[in-house]
Amino acid sequence: MIFFSSSSIAASKIDEKMKAMVVEKPAPIESDPLRAIDAAVPEPGPGEILVRVRTCGVCRTDLHVAEGDLPPRHPRIIPGHEVVGVVDQRGAGAARFKQGDRVGIAWLRETCGVCIYCRRGRENLCPNARFTGYDHDGGYCEWAVVREDFAYAIPDLLGDEETAPLLCAGIIGFRAIKRAEVRPGATVGLYGFGGSAHLAIQVLRHWGCRVFVMSRGGPHRDLAKDLGAEWIGSAEERPPARLDAAILFAPAGDLVRPALEALDRGGILAVAGIYLSPIPALDYERHLFYEKELRSVTANTRADGEEFLKLAGEIPIRTSTVAFGLGEANVALKMLKHDEIKGAGVLRIS
Repeated sequence: MIFFSSSSIAASKIDEKMKAMVVEKPAPIESDPLRAIDAAVPEPGPGEILVRVRTCGVCRTDLHVAEGDLPPRHPRIIPGHEVVGVVDQRGAGAARFKQGDRVGIAWLRETCGVCIYCRRGRENLCPNARFTGYDHDGGYCEWAVVREDFAYAIPDLLGDEETAPLLCAGIIGFRAIKRAEVRPGATVGLYGFGGSAHLAIQVLRHWGCRVFVMSRGGPHRDLAKDLGAEWIGSAEERPPARLDAAILFAPAGDLVRPALEALDRGGILAVAGIYLSPIPALDYERHLFYEKELRSVTANTRADGEEFLKLAGEIPIRTSTVAFGLGEANVALKMLKHDEIKGAGVLRIS
């Protein structure tokens, strides 16, 4: 194999600057912890690509990074892991994509490839995994780097803004559907209805499932109705039928008990978030007996992402987005925190 230096493939961007939003000291989002800076354009290393960012989705995990629910791993980090852009430069040995190809960067940025979990096809559990916008700088900026084997090719039929939420909210929702072992025609409850749930419901309806949505209200309920929810109520209300499966999207541990109570015998509740507030004490007979199960969802595998993006193009999935400028990242995250975005927020970068 012949290796080329990155400078022989595209002009080096060393010494160039880019606009970026960074978190240096996590704090409540109401205090605007993201700060606008001019940062150095990153250089792609061996096997990496430099991506000119067009748009980046606004995810609840970004909020957890900004507010410190996820403990900081670096003194300064650029959040964002629903990145859509074009290949601008290739590092040594990178040959999977051509310059100008449209690609996506997701939460899972790299794994070791040799541990027992990676060898079993469960790379999402790799103890050496590293994540975009947490371990490595993400997409709240003009350029981002990623290993080419962890980048996703974007189908031509999907636009930039509609694709961005698919790269985390969509993939994680799909992973949660798989963890809950949802079968076509099943009765499924969705607890919380935001950026991820509004994509998951489209997969479920495509499979002919009955979907009940438990949401606090506001624009989310209108969107749930538009997307085919059979019943919409609060988490405290008993849904009109027992659930074969349920997915908890809201980061609220106190919803675990009503969700488990609503399950039918043998039902599975999958918790889709990376962060969850404390779960109140469970009563074995009320919440877990009759072989009910409570499962977590940890990131995703690349196979999940590829399977979901293919399915998204076939359905096709319709993404409801609200666009913000890069400098409005704090505003977007505040609106996300207070459930004021109908669907998913995205930052328009370039």
